[in-house]
Amino acid sequence: MITKFGSLFAGNVDLDQIGLEGTPANERWLSNEHLTTVFDKCQAMAQLMDRLGYDTWWAAEHHFQREGYECIPNLLMLFVHLAHVTTRIKFGSGFNIAPMWHPLRLAEDFATADILTGGRIIFGVGRGYHTREVETFGAPMLDQDANRALFEEQVEIMFKAFNQPSFAHHGRYYDLPPKVPYRGYDLEELTLVPRPRHLPVECWQPIVSASQRALDFMAQHGIKGIIGGGAAAGGANERVVTAWRETLARHGRETELGGDLIISYSVHLAATEQQAIAEVRQYFEENMKMFGPLGFVRGLTADQLVALGDPARARHAGLPTMEEAVQAGSWLCGPPDLIIEKLMAIQEKYPGLEQINVGCTTMGTPLQETLAQLEWFGTEVMPVFKAQAKAPAVAD
Repeated sequence: MITKFGSLFAGNVDLDQIGLEGTPANERWLSNEHLTTVFDKCQAMAQLMDRLGYDTWWAAEHHFQREGYECIPNLLMLFVHLAHVTTRIKFGSGFNIAPMWHPLRLAEDFATADILTGGRIIFGVGRGYHTREVETFGAPMLDQDANRALFEEQVEIMFKAFNQPSFAHHGRYYDLPPKVPYRGYDLEELTLVPRPRHLPVECWQPIVSASQRALDFMAQHGIKGIIGGGAAAGGANERVVTAWRETLARHGRETELGGDLIISYSVHLAATEQQAIAEVRQYFEENMKMFGPLGFVRGLTADQLVALGDPARARHAGLPTMEEAVQAGSWLCGPPDLIIEKLMAIQEKYPGLEQINVGCTTMGTPLQETLAQLEWFGTEVMPVFKAQAKAPAVAD
């Protein structure tokens, strides 16, 4: 039963000249003053969502994006600030990119933020997908096998540090602690200082490729999954949801379909579905310009990828359309009653699903439009589902 709502913000600033005929993604080079407007945008969204009763504001960690698409480099620092200008909403790391961190530094920073905010920060980890980011920080991205192996060892270390009063780890990438003398004794173990006050740490990870290895790793560590949103298309593949449920069962956790998941949907409200599609088309196209060359728009040919960067060719290259996205269910468009109807159908299909993320911040979406969409959804759609949690159970 869907009763909790969040929204994931990738970190884009307001942009002009967007859509297929707009400025090519690689030609955007914004001023520092423009790029830093992302922080005011974050605060405005978080404060509105806090007032309306949303449960979680999620954001993504990214680096070096002079184009203005994903401009938040440090989630935990931002979340500590936002916690002090809001009252109850939680803040979700969607996601801290572990290969760009030393795992103990990330664990310390999260623990500090957990304490300073009274437990209002949700931990989330990912492997990354930008070579410009991950490889610049000295970690593998082109070598996917090495990236995954590094990520898995880092997560192992962080959970040891969170959960054990003292720990040691000797693996392929990390030897912790190093074999050194310290103040008259040989160092054999470490203690994370501080450790999180709120244990066990709730942790989320994106489900993208849904390889069995990745799903098993998540289930083994009690990590929950987010499908869609950010770089990934909205909505969920039933095969992936079923594979996740079967994986959890093999690891001893029985759930209904959709359990231990958040599914993200891009949403745009308007008087009609057709009007919503027309209003949001340019943001959908800008999003494709950003993520298509990174491999997140499936089925694009090499020629279509080239055309995405050419305003004169893109419109005639047979690229995916908003109409197709709505038909596929990754976008929910239309008046509140239609959105409620579609979400009710999703709830029936996935009875274990408790949380969804509402995507109102597709690349290029102006702040004022995002705020208007969040408020409209929060006042006319969300209360219908929130009321389900308060309704008395019907006796058999």
